[in-house]
Amino acid sequence: MASLSEQLQEVRSHAEVCLYSGGTVVEVRAGVMAVANLPLPPCSKYRHIAAETMVIENSFGSNRKETLASLQRLSTALNILEKYGCNLTNPNRPKYWRTVKHNNPVFRATVDAIQGGRAVLCLYGYSNQQPDGLSFPDDVMEPDVGQVASVTLEVMSLRMELDMLIKEAHPHPEFYERIIPTLRHKDVGLNTDAVVYPSSSSSSSSSSSSSSAGHREGQAKSLGFSHHQHSSRESNHCHRSLSSAHQSPKSIQVFSTSPSSTKHPENCTICRIFIVSTHCPSCVQWLCQECDRQYHSYPERSGHHRTSVTSSKNRKSHSSSSWHCLHCTKVNSVQDVLCEVCEHPRLASVSSAVDEAQPATNTEWRCKSCTVVNAASSILCEVCERPRLATRPPMTPTHPPITPPRPPAPVMGMPGDPDSQVSYCWVCQFCTYLNYSPATVCEMCDLARPEPAPLPARLCPPSPVRRVPALSIKSKDPPPEDTDSRRQRLMKDDGLKLIQLIRDGEKKGVSPEEVYTGMRVAGDASTLPCEWLKTELPLLLDQICILVASSSVHSIIDNNTTTEHTNGLCESPSEDAGKEADAGQEGSVVQLSRAEAKQAWLTAGGDTERAARQALRNRHAKVKELCSLGFDDESQCHEVLRQSCGEVRGALALLQRPLLEPFHQRMWSDKPEPPIDIHHPDKQRICRRLLAVYNLPSWGRCELALSLLLERSAPYCLEDVVQAVQESHDREFIKRVLAKECPICLSVFPHNKMQSLTSCQCSVCCGCFQQHFTIAVRDKHIRDMVCPVCWEPDINDPEHLNSYFSTLDIQLRECLEPEVYELFHKKLTEQALIKDPKFLWCSHCSYGFIYDGDQLKVTCFQCRNSFCAQCKKTWESQHAGLSCEQYQSWKRENDPQYQRQGLAGYLRDNGITCPNCRFQYALSKGGCMHFCCSQCRYQFCSGCNNPFHTTCAVDQCSVSGLHAHHPRDCLFYLRDWEPGRLQALLQNNVVAFNTNPPPGTQTGLCGVIEQKDEGGQQSDSACGAQTQPGHAGLCEKHYREYLVSLINGHSIDPAPLFNANELVLACRRYQVEDTRGDGQDDFTYYSRLLEKLMNEVPLGDKVPRKK
Repeated sequence: MASLSEQLQEVRSHAEVCLYSGGTVVEVRAGVMAVANLPLPPCSKYRHIAAETMVIENSFGSNRKETLASLQRLSTALNILEKYGCNLTNPNRPKYWRTVKHNNPVFRATVDAIQGGRAVLCLYGYSNQQPDGLSFPDDVMEPDVGQVASVTLEVMSLRMELDMLIKEAHPHPEFYERIIPTLRHKDVGLNTDAVVYPSSSSSSSSSSSSSSAGHREGQAKSLGFSHHQHSSRESNHCHRSLSSAHQSPKSIQVFSTSPSSTKHPENCTICRIFIVSTHCPSCVQWLCQECDRQYHSYPERSGHHRTSVTSSKNRKSHSSSSWHCLHCTKVNSVQDVLCEVCEHPRLASVSSAVDEAQPATNTEWRCKSCTVVNAASSILCEVCERPRLATRPPMTPTHPPITPPRPPAPVMGMPGDPDSQVSYCWVCQFCTYLNYSPATVCEMCDLARPEPAPLPARLCPPSPVRRVPALSIKSKDPPPEDTDSRRQRLMKDDGLKLIQLIRDGEKKGVSPEEVYTGMRVAGDASTLPCEWLKTELPLLLDQICILVASSSVHSIIDNNTTTEHTNGLCESPSEDAGKEADAGQEGSVVQLSRAEAKQAWLTAGGDTERAARQALRNRHAKVKELCSLGFDDESQCHEVLRQSCGEVRGALALLQRPLLEPFHQRMWSDKPEPPIDIHHPDKQRICRRLLAVYNLPSWGRCELALSLLLERSAPYCLEDVVQAVQESHDREFIKRVLAKECPICLSVFPHNKMQSLTSCQCSVCCGCFQQHFTIAVRDKHIRDMVCPVCWEPDINDPEHLNSYFSTLDIQLRECLEPEVYELFHKKLTEQALIKDPKFLWCSHCSYGFIYDGDQLKVTCFQCRNSFCAQCKKTWESQHAGLSCEQYQSWKRENDPQYQRQGLAGYLRDNGITCPNCRFQYALSKGGCMHFCCSQCRYQFCSGCNNPFHTTCAVDQCSVSGLHAHHPRDCLFYLRDWEPGRLQALLQNNVVAFNTNPPPGTQTGLCGVIEQKDEGGQQSDSACGAQTQPGHAGLCEKHYREYLVSLINGHSIDPAPLFNANELVLACRRYQVEDTRGDGQDDFTYYSRLLEKLMNEVPLGDKVPRKK
């Protein structure tokens, strides 16, 4: 069996793979659960994070509850760290995954609040400290997913262990109890209703015997003793000594906390006002119903098990009007059939037992609306007059809350009545005022009560039940008002008056401080503070200003006098000297603004002299602050402070305004900015201008740009250097970027002045780029518009053609002249129109257009001449109603001019048609079968229309270079046959052909038009070769072309005239099996090859037919 270390390694490896390779959540959770359940201590289980140290440093508290609360905070922080790790391992990482900001409130409240949180982030890779957070180093492009997955797995496992530890579901809690001793102190007792008391040995023995007897008496009762009675002080002492009792279990006694066995306080231990209704053994608290609801609404206390407690005053009334639930001991109303807590039904046996145990007398009842105890004979409540069985009215709080007047004398059921079971008096925890009404807010300070009190009952309409006269109540004399009550009443009246004055002042724009200070200074109760502030305060503020000015003058005189005595000047000063001294004094007098005087007056609490001293100190402190910023003229500082009402920021703005005046004038002037002088002696000034004008990222980049510009052998432009520095901070790289050589003109340019195409990596200067494409657009075909260096791409492919021209159009739009760019668009449009099957070329002017009609006669939109849409011949009236073949036959027989041209005209009319753009050439096919269309630059064979290409699509082809694959009836092969052999093939298939020239034709020289290459230029001219007898007035080459056109027009297969060598060669060319059988003679063998060739290899599908 594998050891625990091997199991840990196996489980970790599997979980890490699932974490960073896209495993499911179930698989990752299963792996984390397996790691958490392994019986290993944290120091051995966790390799990357210091789990044991983190748990020790982040666990604090004097008991188990506080320790678990601190571990819960650690678990929350680990949950946030887990999310950081999962974001890094996710292939779709967030946009800002590289940084973790400290100002994130979630980060501050969780990860930054624990010890070791930033260490885990450092393990993730956030090792670079930033002013506002952590980040990955700049040279790290991607996080180490394996490392992050390992750390994230440990964070998830530790969080799961802490959650199980908090829920008391950890399989091995002893590992954490060893490092956190407070986790060992668990609750002691046999059930949640029991409390523990230390006792002597004698009492222990008696307790154990009584306990066993109590257990035999009934299983439904709690395990304990009802014979012992302990005071609440002993009970509290017992709970304080739980730890000692846990260490010595022999000296422990278990007692039930049922109402019949233990005395408890009558009032709640928290509010000290309302009667106890619940006891919580976990918190050791005796609580009223409202305090129990609020105190145990906290999540850490929501799971406490509480026990209902019946007060001694109400036990008698509960005996007949309530019943105890057998399951949860909740005291329910007698009208309830199900328990309010556990919803178990009321049992008849239990009810009868309770009735037997309690006296059956029923002398009084409590009103559910106002809680007043009424006599048993009363049907309506004596106070609220609601029926006895009526439920409590719903609480509808209003604002402001209803505060009924304090009753003059105690009334039954109201404050002051000793027989009342509910005390309405409560002390405000903010102002200590004793309230005598059940209001939700204090009558003095208007602050909320710590717990919601029941609102006074709203009087309901008289009940339809017959009214019964209420019992007479004997009036009591009101008690004398004590000193505390009188003090609180006066304090309440003064507070309400002040609040009303503050509210009136806020409506008039007066602050509460001004109202309070004005009320103190005015003193007269008949004068309102707001009126006093409006009439008397300005005079008082002027008085403060005068006091400040006089105090400053006296201080100057004292200083001058001291200086004169020190220097030994006993003579009286002259008249001029006295004037100068007076002028100096007047210049140094502190002129205070009313705003400063008012602020000092409020700070001094209304004391005028104190306010003057405070204002003078404040003014000197502000002047000292301005002097520390570089403004040494104190008189000017005093003046700007007076103008800005004592605000330092406003005074600083006034002092800086004259200094900024030249800058403002330069900024708002219409003159253009002077160019940056890189040779200026103040280098920092140049860098500041570079930062402001060109928006460089840092000061270092500005210094780098300036150093590059100051190099002696650097012919750099400022804009080029700035653009290069914005892209990189590497000096050598920037130099290479600024010195790019054009491969065409061999000049040096910066990278931003070079142009390149998307199809290759070549770069040329902008001038060469513009010149190349201008010539290509004007003088060449659209397919010649490629890179001038490498001549890429090969745009014969239609898909590459569209993508290439879409990006080229954007580049040419900026560099070409408008008329050249318009010509480029025209050629690009024609290239796209050629692919339309309805596109036609005019046979007269070479104008192209789209024709949607069904008639054969087409009129060109450019030259207004007509031609046939099918045969592209000039339209004649004889063509109407005839097909193109019938029209050609008629023309050969009846047109004298056509007859005079003979077969030369026939070959011209049946010339070359481009299979790609369908443009017709009135040329013979000639000797070279390789033809390139001048319109679309499509390269094809003029005999069979198959394309010429350098990359062959046939798998078995071994030919390299430019070539085409021709069928066996192509002119490419048949032009090598003798005319007699071609005539024999036609005679075998009963096809007529001409041997004599037509009458009237010129003989001696061949007049067929063909394309010739003369000095690099393509020109169309007559053949001019010598004609031969029996060749119908043509040269031998064109007569063969004439005979092959008849063979192709009638789809005649030339294979029957193949000799043995030609047959075998054709079978090998077209990959026909030519294996000869054993003992097979020549005739049988060649007959079989001929049959297989004709059956398996068809004639060319693109060969022009029906000529």
